[in-house]
Amino acid sequence: MNNSTIKYRYLFAGGGTGGHLYPAIAVAQRIRELQPNSDILFIGTKNKIESRVVPNLGFRFKSIIISGFNRQLNMKNILFPFKLVIGMIQSLLINIKFKPLVAIGTGAYVSGPAIWGATFMGAKAVLLEQNSYPGLTNRLLEKRARKIFLSFEESKKYFRNASKLEVSGNPIRVDITLSNKEEAKRSFGLDAIKKTLVIIGGSLGAKSINEALKNNVENLTALGIEVLWQTGELYYNTYSSIENENIKIVKYFDDIAKAYSAADLLIARAGATTIAEVAQISIPVIFVPSPNVAANHQYKNAKVLVDAEAAELIEDRELNEKLVDVVKDIIFDNTKLDKLKLSIKKFAKPDAIKTISNEIIKMASTI
Repeated sequence: MNNSTIKYRYLFAGGGTGGHLYPAIAVAQRIRELQPNSDILFIGTKNKIESRVVPNLGFRFKSIIISGFNRQLNMKNILFPFKLVIGMIQSLLINIKFKPLVAIGTGAYVSGPAIWGATFMGAKAVLLEQNSYPGLTNRLLEKRARKIFLSFEESKKYFRNASKLEVSGNPIRVDITLSNKEEAKRSFGLDAIKKTLVIIGGSLGAKSINEALKNNVENLTALGIEVLWQTGELYYNTYSSIENENIKIVKYFDDIAKAYSAADLLIARAGATTIAEVAQISIPVIFVPSPNVAANHQYKNAKVLVDAEAAELIEDRELNEKLVDVVKDIIFDNTKLDKLKLSIKKFAKPDAIKTISNEIIKMASTI
């Protein structure tokens, strides 16, 4: 495609995990709807989730060499400065060729060199911050950003320039809508009549959730329910042999909306993207916040909903002990399920994607 014939060019940078990738995809999908002739390019890494998902959705994708810096002593950190320099050079070359008008970063480490390269070439930068405790990349990029969209009010205190900040909520993908529950269950080989517990541990998987499921799977199925279990790519081979007629195990949900549609009850980490999605489509959920995140932000995220009786919470260290009892207490109680649905819906921010996309398009139009 000849850049000289394209008026609107948008660069998106983010990935590593679904939490950093899918908000970027949501905004890109919306922009593509509003401006079908726009040119959209994603920058990511070739060995992470974005390298598979982005091209499958019809967006162009370029990879760079970059990795995160491990806060604990790790031999891989020795290579970090070299990878950073290589990533910055690659990003600059991509931006020189692509010439984006607006660059959107979602806070993953890959967005650091990508957004730097874009702004070096004169692009306007927009940052999306999903979590209550902002990541290091977004905090470092603050000076280069024209606008920073937040999902949580409390994130404001971690940035220096309040004039750049707007609490918009976390955008969700345009294809996240519920379909017929019975048909969704059948598509996974499940019984359409039985109650279905769906487990989502994130794109890479959650070891503690997987272990708790393995230890309790017989007691769960003894309740007369079925389990749709996403192990994550790292753990699929470890747990796939447990599958039987009542337990369906998948590596990753390519169509997360179909998994949500099949769920009578969901167990998930409390990442900001998951919260935004389940609030938008009103799913009863048990949050198991990851203990391995900065400032314990997943617990803080989930606690807001739990205090409003919009979700249940089991702490990671208690999951093995409490899992079966909590599931049993909720999944057969239709009154409780309906209350959770109604309460979590109040946390939906359906205008987030509209607010963010419109601002980005406005920026591109005023260059």
